[in-house]
Amino acid sequence: MTPPPARPPARRDPEGRRRALSAAAREVIAEVGVGRTTHRAVAARAGVPLGATTYYFPTLADLVTGGMELAMADLRTQLDSWQTAIAGAADLPAVLTGLVEEYLADRERALLEYEVYLAAARDPLLRPLARTWLDTVHAMLTPRTGAPAARAIATLLDGAMVQSLVTGDPLDRDHLKAAVTALLQIPAHTS
Repeated sequence: MTPPPARPPARRDPEGRRRALSAAAREVIAEVGVGRTTHRAVAARAGVPLGATTYYFPTLADLVTGGMELAMADLRTQLDSWQTAIAGAADLPAVLTGLVEEYLADRERALLEYEVYLAAARDPLLRPLARTWLDTVHAMLTPRTGAPAARAIATLLDGAMVQSLVTGDPLDRDHLKAAVTALLQIPAHTS
């Protein structure tokens, strides 16, 4: 009897495994926060042995950073769509209010991205990831509003989103739109 032909060895995909573990870390962080994320929880979510997480991400900080980097890549994609909406907006306050409301509709993603902020307060290595939101929103608003108003509006939007996430209350559309309208009155060049 002739033995069956040998199978070629399975191809290892280290980058695919890293991405899968980062995606699992992103999900765990969104669900329980950075402080309760563990190698074990990520391994269980990814359906891999615990040793796989520590092989690809030796420290918990590495694993959390992998999940947060993936979340920030998603945020950059979303901010590209914001750029398009803002650039063509006839009624900027209404468009910004709608974008914030749309953002908050995916509570899990919003919580994850705010986890980056909180983690960056303690870990300077995460600060560039956390600055993605503020720097990008500021840059996209500045041509329309001037730098001082862009900074104030980005801060306002950030605060409105945090308050909605913390309280669980829906966004007060009218209040946010009125506040953005007021901030548009800031002169483009202030000393």
